[in-house]
Amino acid sequence: MTQPKITAVGSVGLDTVTTPAGKRTDMLGGSVIHFAVSASFQAKVGIVGIVGDDFPHEHIAFLKKRGIDVAGLEIVPGGKTFRWAGSYLKDLNAADTHCTALNVFATFAPKLPAAYATAPVLFLANIHPGLQLHVIGKMSKKCYRICDTMNLWIRETPHELRKVFRKVHIAILNDGEARLFTGAQNLILAGRKMLDFGLEYCVIKKGEHGSMAFGRNGFFAAVPAYPVEHVVDPTGAGDSFAGGFAGFIAKTGDTSPAGIREALRFGAVMGSFNVADFSCDAFRRLTSSDVRHRVAQFEKMIGVL
Repeated sequence: MTQPKITAVGSVGLDTVTTPAGKRTDMLGGSVIHFAVSASFQAKVGIVGIVGDDFPHEHIAFLKKRGIDVAGLEIVPGGKTFRWAGSYLKDLNAADTHCTALNVFATFAPKLPAAYATAPVLFLANIHPGLQLHVIGKMSKKCYRICDTMNLWIRETPHELRKVFRKVHIAILNDGEARLFTGAQNLILAGRKMLDFGLEYCVIKKGEHGSMAFGRNGFFAAVPAYPVEHVVDPTGAGDSFAGGFAGFIAKTGDTSPAGIREALRFGAVMGSFNVADFSCDAFRRLTSSDVRHRVAQFEKMIGVL
């Protein structure tokens, strides 16, 4: 087993999604999947997750084809994979959840293969903060740690989440999560308040309105979203953004302010590819050359010299 550049921990599932473009059933999904597939265009990723033995073999084959290491994917005999069903018929920026069946994910206890523990970058998807802390404790102290979260943990386990923020270098939140956690309605103030936990950077996603990053010594950066005229399925867009962002950091090792600005641009581009089709299907047709071309195109659009 080769050491991945990124160890990524999170949910693996089967999604049923309805959008104005149609409906798809039991598609490959989950936070760590969208992240890993996106990041795989820049760095080797090892995923840690759990599925039942009903998880289709073709999904595992696709992950391997993308160069993603699945040694950390636990398959539970007789178990059923996490499933989520939702729709975006009212608003493409917000899903209506119709069904969530945790199944084997309800008892998820991350198990890291030895090679994963020394990966230079750790990405913690929006799993329970207690699990995030457990994984941090298993990783090398030298790894660069990036975490995501969600409203559920902000409301139910804020104390543990604060502990996570004190142990990671970068926290990624969407605008609503940042406001909820900090109590600040102004996003600039919310981003600055997040740095009080000792973070190097806080990244706030704003969906179709782009993203912002806050750092020490007054650092601030903002990029718009890459313009997408026909959004097919927004599911996993935020995780794909994180994959592009963290993938750049893992590839270059650059966490300087200039590096973070460039990582934001890669995040925006990978999110734009994700929403162009259901599940991870847009990534199946994508090449690294396509990614580089769109990043260059994006930089011209926003005036990066």
